Amino acid sequence: MMSSSTAVSTEGRISIQAPKRLLYGPGPSQVHPRIYQAMAQPLVGHLDPYFFQVSQEVQKGLRSVFGTSNELTLPISATGSGGMETVVSNFIEPGTKLALFVSGFFAERIGEMAKRHGAEIVRLEKPWGEYFSDDEAASFIRRERPQVVAFVQAETSTGVFQQSKAICDAAHEVDAIVIADCVTSLGAMPVGIDANGIDAAYSCTQKGLSAPPGLSPVTISPRAQERLKARRLPNRSWYFDLSLISDYLTVSHRYHHTASATLFYALHEALAVVADEGLAQRQQRHKKAHERFVAGVEKLGLKMHVAEGHRIWNLNTPRVPEGIDDAKVRAYLLGKHGIEIAGGFGPLAGKIFRIGIMGPLATDEGVDSFLEKFDEAMKASR
Repeated sequence: MMSSSTAVSTEGRISIQAPKRLLYGPGPSQVHPRIYQAMAQPLVGHLDPYFFQVSQEVQKGLRSVFGTSNELTLPISATGSGGMETVVSNFIEPGTKLALFVSGFFAERIGEMAKRHGAEIVRLEKPWGEYFSDDEAASFIRRERPQVVAFVQAETSTGVFQQSKAICDAAHEVDAIVIADCVTSLGAMPVGIDANGIDAAYSCTQKGLSAPPGLSPVTISPRAQERLKARRLPNRSWYFDLSLISDYLTVSHRYHHTASATLFYALHEALAVVADEGLAQRQQRHKKAHERFVAGVEKLGLKMHVAEGHRIWNLNTPRVPEGIDDAKVRAYLLGKHGIEIAGGFGPLAGKIFRIGIMGPLATDEGVDSFLEKFDEAMKASR
C-alpha cells in the first residue's frame, strides 16, 4: 500500500471543459453515447491478451460493414489519411503504373502520395462534383492498362458517390488491382467490397461509424495479398508496412507500435451499435435522412451540387445561394446553436456547404431540427 506521501490524488476537477457541439459537418460526426462509455473502460496494454481479443472482434465487425470475407481486414493506428498512405505505400513502388480517377480533393491526395512512392500516374479528370460513367471508366482503364487503379468511392470534398463495379471489372480485365477510398461511405452506405471486386480499401472511424478519429479500417483481398508478396522492394514506409502490422495484430502479436486500446474499445462499440441496429437498416436510415434533407433544403430554395442518384447519403452538398456568405452562415450556427458544418474548399470554396447527416443525427428529428436552424442562419446572414 502506498503511503499518504506517495499516493496519487484522485480528487479535484478536470482541467478542461469542452463545449457541447452538434456535429453536422463532414466529420467528425456525432459520437454515440455508448462509445463514450466504452472509452471510459480501464486501459490495458497493447500486448495484453484482452487487447488482442478486442482486436479480433473488431476485425470480424469490420468485415461485415465492408461487405467482405477478406481475412486481412484490420484497423490501422492512424486517421483515414494514414489508411490511404498504408494502401498506397504497400501497392505502389517505383515504376508502378497507376490509373487515377480525379474529380475531388482526396483523389488528388492519393496522387500526391503515389507520386512520392515513385508511381507513373495517368489521370482521368472531371470537374469537382461530377462522376465517371461506366463506359468512361472502362475505356480509360483498357486504354492505359495500368498495374493499379485508384478511385474515391465517396468524395468528401464534393458529395459524389462513385459506382465501383465497372471500374473493378475493367481493372481485372487488364490484371490491375483496385484501390478504393471508402472514408465517408463505410457504416452509412453499402461499400460492397466483395460484390464490386475492390481489392484494397481504407476508411476511417469518425464519419459513418460515428466514433472518434484515430483509427483507419483497411481491407485487402487475397488477390491483392499475392501482389504484396510479389513486391520487388520493401515498403519504403516501415510504420505502414502491412506485413508488419498484420503480424502484430493477427499472427505473432509481436510488438510493432503502441496501439491505443481506448480507440479499439471505441471502434468495437461503434461496430456493436451498427450490429444492434442492423447494417441494412442503418444504411436505409441514412438514405431516408438524406432524402428528407434534400427535400428540406430545396424547399428553402437551395440546389444540390451533385446530380440525383450520385450523392453520398450521409454527406450533403447544397450550393450556396447567390448573395449568401457561407462563412457567416457557419459562424452563426456555431455561435448561436453550437452546430458545426463545413464549407467547400479548392474550386468549391464559397460555393457549397458540406453538411453531414450521420449516426445519431440521421433521424427525422435530427434533419428537421437542423433545417430550422439552418434557415434561421441563412436569413440572419443576408
